[in-house]
Amino acid sequence: MTPRTFDTISRAFATDSVGQPVRLRGWLVRGRSSGGILFLAMRDRTGSVQVTAKKDALGEDAFQRAEHVQVEGALEVEGLVAEDRRAPGGREVRATEIRVIDAGEPFPIFADQTEEYRLDKRHLVIRSPEHVATFRIKAELLRALREFLTQEEVLEVTPPVLTGNPAEGGAEAFQVDYFGRPGYLGQTAQLYLEAMLVPHERVYSLTPSFRAEKSRTPRHLTEYLHLEVELAWCDLDPLLAFIEKMFVSVLGSVADRCPKELGVLGRPPDELRAIRAPFPRLTYAAAIERLRTQGFPLEWGVDLGSAEERALTLESPSPLFLTHFPRALKAFYMLRSADDPRTVEAADLLGPEGYGELIGASCRETQISHLVERLRAIGADPAEYEWYLDLRRHGNVPHAGFGLGIERLLRWMLRREHIRETTPFPRTPSRHTP
Repeated sequence: MTPRTFDTISRAFATDSVGQPVRLRGWLVRGRSSGGILFLAMRDRTGSVQVTAKKDALGEDAFQRAEHVQVEGALEVEGLVAEDRRAPGGREVRATEIRVIDAGEPFPIFADQTEEYRLDKRHLVIRSPEHVATFRIKAELLRALREFLTQEEVLEVTPPVLTGNPAEGGAEAFQVDYFGRPGYLGQTAQLYLEAMLVPHERVYSLTPSFRAEKSRTPRHLTEYLHLEVELAWCDLDPLLAFIEKMFVSVLGSVADRCPKELGVLGRPPDELRAIRAPFPRLTYAAAIERLRTQGFPLEWGVDLGSAEERALTLESPSPLFLTHFPRALKAFYMLRSADDPRTVEAADLLGPEGYGELIGASCRETQISHLVERLRAIGADPAEYEWYLDLRRHGNVPHAGFGLGIERLLRWMLRREHIRETTPFPRTPSRHTP
């Protein structure tokens, strides 16, 4: 038997579709009946359309079955496309046949429910137009990042997520029992990217990362998607220029390819296109002085938190590079600055409008003695990193890299209040289901 063929809903809005027959399938968004006429809104992956159906055209039984379909019930519809200025988009489908595939049960998601309930029902909540738009934009963001990196001849590699040692010292790593030995869920792929660097020179990975932080803030997740890039023969200035170029490129791509989805979320595409390089730069020391003038009682050497990062960029439409942090605040693998050994050749990219850190970047330490010193300072055993130190013994060159939290970037791009809205099933200290 020849399989039935179906149109997408977008076909109903084509310039030549008026008066033409269509065969659609999708899910009910809402429905009502009045005076023997059904008014249904149905959707598929390409959009939504109004469907009208008269009882005398469908027949009594078919009309009643369609009338009792619940929100999110599944339907097949055949009919003719017609113009109707009252319908969303100015088109409707006047049905000659409606087949109920699954009438469904009453849909449990509606307005004014608690956030905890909605998180319990996340598998249903993500059908909302806002979430649909968010995850389509996220898919385009990932595509644009991969396209940019391919054009820049950066090779995608596949490092492990399960590791034998915590990459950044272990304070915030999830430990697991690995056949009687300690194992860890990866915090970063960076050390493995450095191992891949010598044969390939420019590498990246896109993997989940895990942080056992008990932070309950609008910008923290315990599992997030992590883009990490490592570049040979690179120091801080060209690294930041690479980040700027990537940032501007992918924002432009998302703006060009997702205007409808950005509109659903209230983010004008031109605001993303308006981001231009170069981004302003501010040293950590200068940031401390600026924050003091804003009333923050800070001394050199303290870590900057969310409030301080927010204050630095709240009134700015542009990202900001914050550079040259105290060595004690940063990871063991960051290169100490030649002109001030108290600091490292590192930068955080702070999002505009107070959204905080989006990217962490640095040059990598090339001297084994400095790496060993820092490992001991953070309480790690250098012997567990012997394989990493080996990389400095065979073909050691200047190199640098960065990590980008996809969900943090998306949160700023879409102006979401909480980072959990940028991932289908958020993982936080209080939640790992559904």
